[in-house]
Amino acid sequence: MEKTWRWFGPNDKITLDMLRQIGVEGIVTALHHIPNDQVWSYEEVMKMKNYIEAHGLRWSVVESLPVCESIKYGGPDRDELIEKYKESLANLGRAGVHTICYNFMPVLDWARTTLDHPNDNGTTCLYFDRAEFAYFDIHILKREGADADYDEDVLARMENLKQSMTAEGEQRLIENIIVKTQGFVNGNITEDDKNPVEKFNDLLALYKGIDAEQLRENMRYFLEAIMPVCDEWSMNMCVHPDDPPLQILGLPRIVTCDADIEWLLNAVPNPHNGLTFCAGSLSAGAHNDVPALARKYAEHTWFVHLRSTNVLPGGNFIEASHLGGRANIIELVRIFEKVNPSLPMRVDHAPLMLGDEKMGYNAGYSFHGRMLALGQVEGIMATVNREIEENKI
Repeated sequence: MEKTWRWFGPNDKITLDMLRQIGVEGIVTALHHIPNDQVWSYEEVMKMKNYIEAHGLRWSVVESLPVCESIKYGGPDRDELIEKYKESLANLGRAGVHTICYNFMPVLDWARTTLDHPNDNGTTCLYFDRAEFAYFDIHILKREGADADYDEDVLARMENLKQSMTAEGEQRLIENIIVKTQGFVNGNITEDDKNPVEKFNDLLALYKGIDAEQLRENMRYFLEAIMPVCDEWSMNMCVHPDDPPLQILGLPRIVTCDADIEWLLNAVPNPHNGLTFCAGSLSAGAHNDVPALARKYAEHTWFVHLRSTNVLPGGNFIEASHLGGRANIIELVRIFEKVNPSLPMRVDHAPLMLGDEKMGYNAGYSFHGRMLALGQVEGIMATVNREIEENKI
């Protein structure tokens, strides 16, 4: 697989020259300076592509060309927004960038409650605590009917948490759940927003009456509309699984499991309609057998995210080492290297270590932690490819 790295543009503290030195081959990035509802012009696309290539790398994957909320919930301007999306796709194809990672998650791109959970070895990592998330949902958002979405154990733990919660603790949850994990990826909330909770509740209200069936139909509508452009320019659309692959905040989630992925591929049966196989997102759901999903969908995968999680009691989960956790990355590499070895792959989230916490990196996207993870995965890939050469697998 091609060793790629998510990079956030020329202002990223991690430079392309640094990435070349650690063995990165391809760059995963986006035109983050362009608002989600605007066209990516051919000139802007080529400016980024030329910048990357001038540093001896290639623009392998767009992550993401965001799908506007109005397309997801079926707003009155969705056709206009889809036309702009198609124009951006054509401009990317014309420039020779053909793989697009996107998601169809309503409102919240990904969710964690803690960004610096301490590990035994002195590093820190991302963590999701179900009781803390319930507190955010019920007592900060004050979402109507939220109590019904949590079992008695989670509600009991939340009540214990409530006894010690402070204003600073509430602000930490707001920052971690809807600001720091969202703003740097063209999210709906930015660090400049004065009233993020109010804005977030307004976004949730847009999905009132939208259930999973309706969201699926809106996704089908979007994909069917863009497939002619994908056919013309060989654009590979690869949807990212919901992260976490659980129902949250009363929102429909439709890319969480085997049945969801099967529906997606059958709903729009075009080879350009495929999957970003995110092992971390999928492994955060105890219902998912990640290697089994890889075996089933490797031929429909256009992009691979390699990371792993451990699912804990009570609905919690924690980001794990790339050599551990329930994703079984060693087996995943065996599957993808045999079935689809040309795929771009990035190591995704990694721990903060060796001073990463002082560098102001985007949440989950450390330098030293990802560099360690890339070295671990590169070693796995070398071993697996030797096994393949020797006909051992």
